[in-house]
Amino acid sequence: MSSTTGNRDQQHPQYQRDREIVNKLLEGEPDDYNLAELARLKIRYCDFPGARDIQQDFETVLQKWQLTEAELFEKTRQLHSVTQVYKVRNNQQEQEDWT
Repeated sequence: MSSTTGNRDQQHPQYQRDREIVNKLLEGEPDDYNLAELARLKIRYCDFPGARDIQQDFETVLQKWQLTEAELFEKTRQLHSVTQVYKVRNNQQEQEDWT
């Protein structure tokens, strides 16, 4: 008996929140924050078996911003080395969400 669970897409626990972010990226410009968000989400969904719409939209955003994945990661490595992209907002410590 063969298992079919390997062939089914999974629902990512952060999907709804991430969908909203990706929608903003699709409409946004490649500023420091948006570049960092796109890179963070690409890492999150790398090899994830599901959320195909989000993963396709990553490629759409990269094309719109005229970047390759390698260029995106290079830019964000540089950003993170010289600045704090995720700043504290409203006097509250904002936790980076890499999960």
